[in-house]
Amino acid sequence: MAAARCLKGMVGIVTGGSSGLGRATVERLIQQEASAVILDLPTSEGSSVAKTLGERCVFAPADVTSEDDVKNALALARNSFGRLDVAVNCAGIAVAYKTYNINKDLPHKLEDFRRVMEVNAVGTFNMIRLAAGEMGKNEPDQDGCRGVIINTASIAAFDGQMGQAAYSASKGAIVGMTLAVARDLASIGIRVVTIAPGLFATPLLTSLPEKVKTFLATQVPFPSRLGDPKEYAHMVQAVIENPMLNGEVIRLDGALRMQA
Repeated sequence: MAAARCLKGMVGIVTGGSSGLGRATVERLIQQEASAVILDLPTSEGSSVAKTLGERCVFAPADVTSEDDVKNALALARNSFGRLDVAVNCAGIAVAYKTYNINKDLPHKLEDFRRVMEVNAVGTFNMIRLAAGEMGKNEPDQDGCRGVIINTASIAAFDGQMGQAAYSASKGAIVGMTLAVARDLASIGIRVVTIAPGLFATPLLTSLPEKVKTFLATQVPFPSRLGDPKEYAHMVQAVIENPMLNGEVIRLDGALRMQA
């Protein structure tokens, strides 16, 4: 039986790493004595976050939909820390529009749908395909593993709500590619796992009125609260450490099933 992998000495890159689930993941990597590259937009707080986390963390200003930007971020990981072991895709955007608003005679804007798909689905795949090339340079461990890629979907992929057509479609695409990509990369020893979070206390949700947050928390069967981004980061660590987790989508939602 292969031993669990230790994060100490590993190098990870986290998209959307300056806030929310991504920042919690970066902080977890640093706490576990790994090194981390924060990949986020130039307008993000990535630079200041990296400075607060010390010399084992650097910031790569980048757009996940840009091939050149992602290549530059991967080069920064290699030049700063010598390798890449883990890639975590947390970058994402959302819009909230009905497919068609009959009162306003207004269909969902196609450009909004395209943009959400581009960032969430295409951006995730862009990172996967390029990170795999970087991980492929690693010497395999005793299991033949060269790296781990972890994606972020959402329970919206399964329980899409009104106004979530674009978001649900983009997260469903991430769920749909998980097994296919895991099979593609199996021969070179790269595992691929997707986490599908429920309602988490990310900047998007914490900005809502207290009454709304309380209501949302009561919808979660147990524990009846919003998830803590640290719990997402904990799951990332568990995926990295467990060598048999591959090609799977893990719901992290307190048994929540959203109703229409």
